[in-house]
Amino acid sequence: MRIINFSHGDFVVIGMYTAIVLYTQLGWDPLLSLLVALPLGFLLGVVLERLILSRLVDVPEGSTLLATLGLSLVVQNTLMLSFGASPRSLNVAYGSATVNLGPMTLSVIQLVAGGIVLVVIAGLYLFLNYTERGQAVRATSQNRLGAELVGINTRSVHSLVFGVGVALSVAAGIILIPQLFVTPVITGPVFTLKAFVVTVLGGLGNVWGAIGGGLLLGVVEVLGAAYISFDYRDAYGLVAFLLILLLRPEGLFGRTVKRV
Repeated sequence: MRIINFSHGDFVVIGMYTAIVLYTQLGWDPLLSLLVALPLGFLLGVVLERLILSRLVDVPEGSTLLATLGLSLVVQNTLMLSFGASPRSLNVAYGSATVNLGPMTLSVIQLVAGGIVLVVIAGLYLFLNYTERGQAVRATSQNRLGAELVGINTRSVHSLVFGVGVALSVAAGIILIPQLFVTPVITGPVFTLKAFVVTVLGGLGNVWGAIGGGLLLGVVEVLGAAYISFDYRDAYGLVAFLLILLLRPEGLFGRTVKRV
């Protein structure tokens, strides 16, 4: 939908704190928390889109950037008031478990996270290509006015897309919390920056480009940490981001549009 969402990482943080609360208060495993967090995240996204972003459909894209930046500040301060500023994490029984595959030793939690990601990618592919609603999403993304002329309710499509985006962000936070520490103010912007880098690498509005950009960012960070220095792991992705921005501004998988 070509919305630059600067609150994306903060929804990941919401997922992390959701998993912490459900685990400490109810004893729920983080993976079990997905059953509750996904529909609640989707509902949160729909409500926020209707209250804030739906009013900015016909305004310049910079307005949505400022709106989501303000939303990010609200989320960060709300989480800080609720949970404090101290780093928190979640220790689960399988958090340090590993599996040996030949010469490789892999983390169980990372394998589970990778499996869930593959399921989500397959689900998105089937939804966007083989359902009427998914085709409406693609049509609205390509040409909103044209989609409206053929009877597509683009307002509901925008709500659906933003709701799904928030739900997936919350799910990502739940999956990551056994591996990472979270703070209300620092963690969210880190993930937002990574999402922005992935978007530029893949091309704005390109779902499959975003997937490819995410894989590329992960490979660059891991190889840099392994062969250069782990201390600058996040910097390697930014270097790749700057190089691609200079050499191919439309992204690796984006298309150049000539205006006449």
